[in-house]
Amino acid sequence: MHDLKSQRRREPPLHRRRYWCCSFTTPPLSPENPGLSHSCSVRSHSSSCSKKTQLPFSNSPQTQKTPLARRILSPGRVSPISEHPVVTHTTPKNHPIPKSPLPLPVPPPPPLADSAINEGNLGIYDTRLNLKGKNGGSLVLELSSEVLASNSSVFADLIADYRKNVSGLCRVEVPDVENLNVFRETIELMFEEDIQKKLVKIGVFRAIDILEVSASIKFGRCVSACLQYLEAVPWTEEEEEKLRELFNGLKVDDPKTKDIRDRFCSLSPIDSQPALTKQLIWSITTCNDATAGSELKSLVKGLLCKSSVYEKDYPDLNKEDMYAACESCLKSLSSLLEETSGSNAGQKLTKKEKEKPLLERISKQVDNINWLVDILLDHQMAEEFVHLWANQEGLLKLHKDASPMVKYELSRVSAVLFTAIGTRRLHCPPETRLRLLQAWFRPMLSDFGWLQRSKKGLDMKALEEAMGQALLTLPLKEQYSLFMEWFRCFSKHGNECPNLSKAFQIWWRRSFLRGSETMAIESR
Repeated sequence: MHDLKSQRRREPPLHRRRYWCCSFTTPPLSPENPGLSHSCSVRSHSSSCSKKTQLPFSNSPQTQKTPLARRILSPGRVSPISEHPVVTHTTPKNHPIPKSPLPLPVPPPPPLADSAINEGNLGIYDTRLNLKGKNGGSLVLELSSEVLASNSSVFADLIADYRKNVSGLCRVEVPDVENLNVFRETIELMFEEDIQKKLVKIGVFRAIDILEVSASIKFGRCVSACLQYLEAVPWTEEEEEKLRELFNGLKVDDPKTKDIRDRFCSLSPIDSQPALTKQLIWSITTCNDATAGSELKSLVKGLLCKSSVYEKDYPDLNKEDMYAACESCLKSLSSLLEETSGSNAGQKLTKKEKEKPLLERISKQVDNINWLVDILLDHQMAEEFVHLWANQEGLLKLHKDASPMVKYELSRVSAVLFTAIGTRRLHCPPETRLRLLQAWFRPMLSDFGWLQRSKKGLDMKALEEAMGQALLTLPLKEQYSLFMEWFRCFSKHGNECPNLSKAFQIWWRRSFLRGSETMAIESR
């Protein structure tokens, strides 16, 4: 039997897969590359070992699965869990690689030194670290107990406890490792003098994983390097969220921890969100630069909208502050319209504002009002503004005497409210709707032609449809007077007037056809 095994061993392999492992000090080995140093050979181990010390923790969430029989670059030696050990040897310098296909006898290993003969002294790699993946897979690292113990207090205690009972090769097992690669990379950093330089190449996302492992094994030098690196670089939103989750359970006594926490949570009191919102809104409504104002409006509206990711845990918008800003804009608009009529010298203006045309200043105030109304609509707080706009008797009087270019600016505000009511975005009591339509429907008919020529973001087709739908929300009796007003205007001005034909047909059917049927049913 022994001769048969020897004969099989001498047969040249035909299509045999070659395995090797790597270290920082030796080149890749192969069966054709026999070595002389017995102490540098790689040992494969079965999963059933003698007494082992287990490390009861795991690292960050797994992103990659390490195959069972994969050789990975490590500071010491790496070998997979395998049923059949694979022994490789290094090739001595100036030793020719055999070209003959016939197998050559493997030279016997040199005798071990006296210091390495006994089992208790295995040279540099005297600790076997067995990493067990949580989702399968495993990795074995043969390392120096001196390096492990000097860098990690957790490993130092485990190795010391093992040495009390067993001499020779120290076995430490780490179960339930969620990411074998991250754990291996963390161990490799124990052999680096400048850890932060390595972290720059690794990147922020991976450095967060390494920080978690380092903190769990109390690898203090790496923890400090990770914190210093993470504090000094910007983060993406994904990296920030991951770091925030880690810091919720991280307990590390390092001053850099506070510096990082200060970047995503404030430990000192600052202005509340409603107070800050008020400041932003007032800054925008008093902004003199049109381009900057437009950009800031888009920014703040995005932050305050209900669908924004930044609005998750914030309290609702302060209604009083919003309506105070609305009333301020309406007051400024009234002053500007009085200035156009010559009845008022106008409000106190800065030198820069006086240089701007009056029509431009009126348009700016209308833009501010519509922007505030849009935010109120998003927060379902615009009902009171409908009442406020419906009772602007001063603006209605000024509208009658103003030029068409000024008039239609006022109708831009009415157009936003009509569209919101007609598209079911705004809900208000019937008396409020009636007051709004009675006040601003007729001005809208006269200004519609100018709105078509200078839309300024208005969807005219949607406005026409919404105006008809808004009229249909009134009682039939009230609809009659307004629809007849539209009919006279449309017959006289044609396309200069909104086309409410569809809504008019619905009103007619409800008033005369279905109305007569209802009366007949009631008479029975």
